[in-house]
Amino acid sequence: MIDEKLTPEERLVKEIEADFETRRSERRLLDRTWELNMNFVNGKQYCGLDVKGEIAEEDKDYYWQERRVFNHIASIIDTRLSKLSRIRPALTVTPASGEESDRHSACLARAILSAVEEEVDLDGVMNTASIWSEVCGTAFYKVVWNAEGGATVGVTEDGKKIKEGRAEVIALSPFEIYPFSLAVENIKDQPSIIHAKALPVEEIYSMYGVKLVGRDVEEITLSDYGKKDGCPPNMREITALRHGFELVLERYVKPDAEYKDGRLTVVAGGKLLYDGALPYINGEDGEREYPFVKQLSMPKAGSFFGTSVVERLIPLQRAYNAVKNRKHEYLNRIAMGVLAVEDGSVDADELTDDGLVPGKVIVYRQGGKPPEMLTLGSVPSEFSEEEENILNEFNKVSGSGNLSENATSFAGITSATGLQLIIEQDDQRLSLTYGYMKRALKTIGRHILRLYRQFASDLRLLKYAGKNNELNLIYFKGSDVSSDDVTLEADSELNMTPAQRRTVVYEALDRGLFNDENGKLNEGARGKILELLGYGSAMAGRNLDGLHRARAGEENLKMRTEDIEVKDYDNHLTHVTEHTAYLLSENLENSVERRIYAHLLEHKRKLKEENND
Repeated sequence: MIDEKLTPEERLVKEIEADFETRRSERRLLDRTWELNMNFVNGKQYCGLDVKGEIAEEDKDYYWQERRVFNHIASIIDTRLSKLSRIRPALTVTPASGEESDRHSACLARAILSAVEEEVDLDGVMNTASIWSEVCGTAFYKVVWNAEGGATVGVTEDGKKIKEGRAEVIALSPFEIYPFSLAVENIKDQPSIIHAKALPVEEIYSMYGVKLVGRDVEEITLSDYGKKDGCPPNMREITALRHGFELVLERYVKPDAEYKDGRLTVVAGGKLLYDGALPYINGEDGEREYPFVKQLSMPKAGSFFGTSVVERLIPLQRAYNAVKNRKHEYLNRIAMGVLAVEDGSVDADELTDDGLVPGKVIVYRQGGKPPEMLTLGSVPSEFSEEEENILNEFNKVSGSGNLSENATSFAGITSATGLQLIIEQDDQRLSLTYGYMKRALKTIGRHILRLYRQFASDLRLLKYAGKNNELNLIYFKGSDVSSDDVTLEADSELNMTPAQRRTVVYEALDRGLFNDENGKLNEGARGKILELLGYGSAMAGRNLDGLHRARAGEENLKMRTEDIEVKDYDNHLTHVTEHTAYLLSENLENSVERRIYAHLLEHKRKLKEENND
């Protein structure tokens, strides 16, 4: 019960803290499962969940038992991550229509995504998230606007730099996200979500202007140090013990009848740091939504969180460790020997301590029976058979069979098509995980574009890598970003090695698929081919045709309000084509149409003069 004597602000803080504790209690078993998965990946494999649901170390049955770890789970996770990183898709934006304004907006959106991908190191962020999703089954991205990021646009009177701001993408572990219901699968359907994160008190003061005392916090599980009494210290999977930190609770509430724009409340150390509407207009049709994007490894029916392949591999890993250790113990018995000694005939304690040292003289009682070695035979074949069976089970359960390890099985296959089919079958089990990565990436792209539409109110300069890795510059405002239909480039979705990609390109080239209407290979197609082959930097010269088309497109937009002079160095044929297409595709005012048509006639006149010369 919350004390009614408290102020409304204090009641709100207590209510959020109680809400968080309830959600943490409901998810306790999931947290321990994720910790157990992390233990097995990191080689701490002699532990499990006890009757209290805590991680406990497993005791030996006998003091002499071997408990070595033969970690196959870590190598399987490494293989899955390397395959997932190889098929990382690229973002693009589809124009809403064929009109020049929509095409220009889509081109601008693609440029923004390209620039942000480089600024935030999106590949690295996705690699971090993929590690969490593969180990724990779920990872999250938080797409936010950092007002302190981007280029400096001015300086305040006290010397503080004014930044233009930029979008940022942060990878989050599942330990940080607490949904309202564990049974609601989609983020959008959750009535509320709590993001709990440990921050140093200095950073909290810098962000919110509130001073807190701080405490010791375990970074992964976000709990006070020392409270997990049921879990031995060597079994806790803690990245670091943070001193002088405080747990910050951000509760996001979905827009409803009471809160039209939703609600965000931030509390830490028993104090209210912020209370207001959801900050980002990042949903469809200008709605405010959660800034979170979920990525699963494998789904679990009726559950907000997914499941990990590690959970399925743990029983196999336990069995494999047991077989290997028992096999080694058997080998040790054969190598070291087992002595049978008549009671009282020798000094048993001396034999136990020293064993059979080479050259040792054994003195036994006169009339007694001398010690003798027991015959143990060889290692039973059942050990090797079971070991091989478990290894095969690893590949079947994980879906990450490595062809390089089983190359002898395909020595008779010489057809490229046959090998490609085998590769596709080998990677088939990853298609589900890859599908969740693609959906997450597209959602991230939409959030980024909507953040720039909301916050980039002033004119800003954008630098991005264009075709052939050339540095391009473009000026824009948030209102110019009207297209956010983010898709994935078709060629980036193919799970092909560089050699396979080159083969496909060469086949398309031989069939004339890159040729223009005259049957020739133009500069644009040549640059794209070199880019697909991985030699985009080999295009030392500029793509003049592309530059002329881009200039004509800029002129089309400018001529809505002003006259544009026709330059002698323009490629008049390209300009005539682009201006004509613009006139046919756009519904223009009469004055604008006449202005562009007059410009078009001037290009035609100069083109005629060139042909006559």
